[in-house]
Amino acid sequence: MAVLVSTKQYRWNRERYSRWRRSLDIWSFVLRFLAAQWLSEKSWSYQGGITPEKRGHRRRRIAIWVRENLLDLGPTFIKVGQLFSTRADIFPAEYVEELSKLQDQVPAFNLEQVAQIVQTDLGKPLEKLFLNFESTPLAAASLGQVHRAELATGEIVVVKVQRPGLRQLFNIDLGIVKDIAYYFQNHPRWGPGRDWMGVYEECYRILFEEIDYLNEGRNADEFRRNFRQVPWLKVPRIYWRYCSLRVLTLEYLPGIKISHYGALDAAGLDRRRIAELNARAYLEQVLNHGFFHADPHPGNIAVDPDGNLIFYDFGMMGRIQPQTKEKLVQTLMSIVDRNADGVIESLVQLKALMPQGDMGPVRRSLQYILDNLLDQPFEMQSIGAISEDLYALAYDQPFRFPATFTFVMRAFSTLEGLGRGLDADFQFFTVATPYALQMMNNRSNGDLLGQLGRQAAQMSNSALGLPRRVEETLTKLERGDLVVRSRSLETERLLRRLSAQQASGNYHVLTGSFLISGTILLVSGFGWLSLLAGVLAGVTGWRGWRVWQKHERFERLF
Repeated sequence: MAVLVSTKQYRWNRERYSRWRRSLDIWSFVLRFLAAQWLSEKSWSYQGGITPEKRGHRRRRIAIWVRENLLDLGPTFIKVGQLFSTRADIFPAEYVEELSKLQDQVPAFNLEQVAQIVQTDLGKPLEKLFLNFESTPLAAASLGQVHRAELATGEIVVVKVQRPGLRQLFNIDLGIVKDIAYYFQNHPRWGPGRDWMGVYEECYRILFEEIDYLNEGRNADEFRRNFRQVPWLKVPRIYWRYCSLRVLTLEYLPGIKISHYGALDAAGLDRRRIAELNARAYLEQVLNHGFFHADPHPGNIAVDPDGNLIFYDFGMMGRIQPQTKEKLVQTLMSIVDRNADGVIESLVQLKALMPQGDMGPVRRSLQYILDNLLDQPFEMQSIGAISEDLYALAYDQPFRFPATFTFVMRAFSTLEGLGRGLDADFQFFTVATPYALQMMNNRSNGDLLGQLGRQAAQMSNSALGLPRRVEETLTKLERGDLVVRSRSLETERLLRRLSAQQASGNYHVLTGSFLISGTILLVSGFGWLSLLAGVLAGVTGWRGWRVWQKHERFERLF
């Protein structure tokens, strides 16, 4: 395995680096950033005048400069930058894209420091604990580095050792970051509508959890238990006798990095199967376990010679509470139904949207996305495109996505990119569709109307949305939400007539389904269920007639 270390010397890695100098370096970066932001908004600072293209180009340059400076400022800011790469609701797209490139490869520390940490934490020198301990690390990152070793029993392990003085550096840096967050909270340009102190508290919690190696070991054990019945996913076993807050010893499970496509081909592995298994693994984590890997970059996922997935690094994990999953189901059902009000209500309950006096602009923007989002079947949707639309909406609206939501969206976007790298025809939602249906099934389990609803949910989502089109048009007219576009009047009328015909036809299909179901139930001796199916057939038939009548009324209006 190649040694992933950097030879560049950074300021934070120097000896005699005082707290006063640290504060000066950090605040200097912040003030230069604010000056660059202020200048980018002044038209006179652009040669030949300001244009959207010039502003975008300058934002990109500033974002690159921010990424390079965060790397130079060290472990705390590398991790903060990586967390911010998930917060497209508070940063422009150029910043998010550049921060997602933030590489976590820094200079390794020497074996003497490793030996001292191990002996201090485990109470014995390296030679007493391990039969063999390789001096050159397999990998070095901002928080620690990994060495291969051999136990006295002959088992091959990897030993993860935390970078010296890291906790002290975090305490210093996060104290300064808290002051910066307070400054931004009260800044006239960046403060309004932004909970910077909340963002700081979130970063503080996540960073200190990640440098607690005992917590990481517990996460790995829980993750492995969740997949104990899954033969195609492996998790390294933890050797608790050789663990502490700063030392973590794990089973050595080598594999091919999931993004090394050429190596996978050379090993004769099925890349299409790997892409599907990777997506299934995350859907299981998020939708079934409620406990998921929040940092799924390619370096944390490998493939063994048999084509099984191997997961590494469990320092950053996400957890979804049952009540949150229920609200996510409500959001999903409202999206499928193109119900902007329902989506807004569930997002407010999730605390992803801050309620305000006039929600009209938010509703109109969201409705526009929903109307265009579901033009293709569910299976053909792109999680990346959905994320971009949501974040573009969120940046100028009162959306404040919780960390769990942004971690999930980043994980799914990363998985989609990996999947398409492995298989050009990969569609994330093709794998996700059965899980989405299962969530809706579980939500309505035991309810006869829910049972009938599940049959409808398996139909094309386009067909489900069509019956509402004409009715929603009238509602939009009443609200003033209708966007008027210039088209041929005859073409518009033809499209409306076709839409109403298809909508009415869908209701008639459902009516026929209920009638057939009622007949079967009657023959089978379930009289009351047959009666209920007959009532539902009448209701859907009436709804189909009402859709057509509203279409005729709409035609008369124009």
